Amino acid sequence: MPRLSDQLPRFLLGKHQLTATVTFAAFWSIVFLLLSIPFSHNAWFSLGRSEAFVFTIVFYLLSLAIVSFSNVAKYALRGAQNFTVGRFILWAAGEIVLISLIYAFFTVEGVKYGVITSEHSSFGRILLGALAYSTMSIGVPYLIAALYLMIEEKDNTIRLMSYSEVVSDTPIQPSEESRITLFDNSGALKFSVSPDSLFFIESDDNYIQAWYEDSSGEMRKYMLRCRLKTVEDSFAESDLVRCHRKYIINIRKVRVLSSGKDGYSVQLDSDSTPVIPVSKTYEQAVLARFNSR
Repeated sequence: MPRLSDQLPRFLLGKHQLTATVTFAAFWSIVFLLLSIPFSHNAWFSLGRSEAFVFTIVFYLLSLAIVSFSNVAKYALRGAQNFTVGRFILWAAGEIVLISLIYAFFTVEGVKYGVITSEHSSFGRILLGALAYSTMSIGVPYLIAALYLMIEEKDNTIRLMSYSEVVSDTPIQPSEESRITLFDNSGALKFSVSPDSLFFIESDDNYIQAWYEDSSGEMRKYMLRCRLKTVEDSFAESDLVRCHRKYIINIRKVRVLSSGKDGYSVQLDSDSTPVIPVSKTYEQAVLARFNSR
C-alpha cells in the first residue's frame, strides 16, 4: 500500500493515462448526474429547452476545462521529484473544491435571477452538497482509473519477467532465461537480447528504445510500447540500473563513470552512444552498484 509521502508512480502521469482518465471522468460524471438528479432536492441540471439548460452546458464545459487543464499541468510536472501520492490526492481534492465553488456560485446567481430553482439559497449549504456530488463525479473515476492502471502495470511487470506466456515452436532452454526479454503493453514478446549486447534503454513517454549491438557489431535501437518503470521493476536484481528518469543503463557496459559540476555521468563502452547523465534521484543507487562490483 503506497504511503502519502511516496513518490507518485510515473505511469499514472503518462499522456495516454491522463487522457483516458479525463475521458472516463467526463462520461462517468454525465451518467452519475443524470441518474442522481431525480433523487436530489438541490440539482438544477436540465437537458430540455430552458435557460437552466444553458447553465448546465456552461457549467459542464467549464468543469471539463478545469479537469483537462489540471491534468495537462500534471503531465508537465510528471518529472518533479516532489510529486508524491499525498500531493496527487490534494491536487484532485483541489479540483473537486474548485468545481464545487463554481457550482455553488452558479446556483446562487441562477436563483437570484430566477433562471433555476433550489430549495436552499445558502451558499454554504449548496457548497456542501456540491462537494458530495463532485467527489462522486470526479473522485470516484480518478480512484477507479488509478486502481486499473496499477493492476495493468503490475500485470505488465509480471509478463516482462516471465517466459510462461511466450508462444514458441521449440522449448525454451534454461540458458535462455538469462536473456533480457521485453514485452509490449499487450503482453506480446517483442524483443530478446543477450545482456552482453544491450547498452541502455531510453524512455520516450509511453515507449522505450532499447539500444543494442547486433551480430555485426553495429549499434541499433528497437522501440516498443512499454514503460521504463516496468523494465526497472522487472530487472531490479540484474545489471540493468536506473540512472535517470529517461535512462536505464547496463552496468557491465559502462566504460567511465565521471563526476562534474552538474553531477555524475557515464560513458558506455561504445563511441556511438551518448554520454548519459546520472540524476540526483538515482545517484546513490548507481554508486552503490559500482561499489558492490
